Amino acid sequence: MPKKLKDRYTKPYIQTLGKALKNQYPPFPEEDFVNAVFDQTWTLRELKDRMHHIAVQIHEHLRLDYPASIEVLKRTAPGFTGLEAMIFPDFVETYGLEHWDLSIQALHDFTRFSSSEFAVRTFILKDSERMMTQMLAWSLDEDEHVRRLASEGTRPRLPWAVALPDFKRSPTPALPILENLKQDSSLYVRRSVANHLNDIAKDNPDITLAWAERWQGTHPDTDWIIKHGCRTLLKQGHPRALALFDWTHTFGTVKKFTLLENALTIGETLSFSFELDGGQKPLGKTRIDYAVDYVKARGQYARKIFKLAEKDIPTRQQSFSKTHAFAELSTRKHYPGEHRLTILINGQEKHTAHFMLHPATH
Repeated sequence: MPKKLKDRYTKPYIQTLGKALKNQYPPFPEEDFVNAVFDQTWTLRELKDRMHHIAVQIHEHLRLDYPASIEVLKRTAPGFTGLEAMIFPDFVETYGLEHWDLSIQALHDFTRFSSSEFAVRTFILKDSERMMTQMLAWSLDEDEHVRRLASEGTRPRLPWAVALPDFKRSPTPALPILENLKQDSSLYVRRSVANHLNDIAKDNPDITLAWAERWQGTHPDTDWIIKHGCRTLLKQGHPRALALFDWTHTFGTVKKFTLLENALTIGETLSFSFELDGGQKPLGKTRIDYAVDYVKARGQYARKIFKLAEKDIPTRQQSFSKTHAFAELSTRKHYPGEHRLTILINGQEKHTAHFMLHPATH
């Protein structure tokens, strides 16, 4: 089983952090810091809570004022990268709101080693106009990590982050940032822009679609962003989104559909195949998805849609096959009962089959 994200904060990691802080500020009580991090509630804390707890313990054991603490952290941060190093922006978010200019520069510096995407949102909530001016400036920064921060930090639905309810209602303040980044040279940045557009689509689909229609065809990198940014709308079969990519024809019949297993147990894999028949016409540009209606704990269904293929098919028939795993995941728990599988062609339901999922045997 993969290690949980919260378990990345191991004792060796915290000991290394304590030693690094002591190297930069010799009075730092390294051992006391490590012991305070692993307190009686440590095992009960989830990822963000652990991150914040470490930042608090840094503050309590440095025993310096905020500007002096930031100087120590700036010298320490380059030795720590990745998600774990988001403790440094967390420190700024927690203690730096009253030191605006110093904190903004610190967030700029720290994001190059991890990401300040969570921390900037607290500053947006405190003074949206001032912070969005800063985010727009960062969208033109020479460092790709800072440019990505401009997009990622303003996402309406950034996972695990504090909510930005005003941006869910109206993402307009962030649109100039996305325009600056719409053909960024960095895939790291472009992926954030696409995820940002996909976030917007969940609350304001017309805004995402208008953005896509305006910029489609202007640059290959922008087209990639648009395709990825419209992924939720495409899975939902939104007609305007499908039309962007010419997935509009409504003909085509699913034939010879076969479920290799009409019943399986949790942990096993379902296999299915079918033939798509266009009748008298070549199938042409076609997007094929399949939906699984999962049985939930109380017997209701929850649908999830998966992309199977998208292609320009010059023939009138084409065969497809696919497997779908019912392994237990941290993000999805399976329940026994009758499930449904539906084939969708260009957003339209074409064929539904039923199968039984039984409890896993031990």
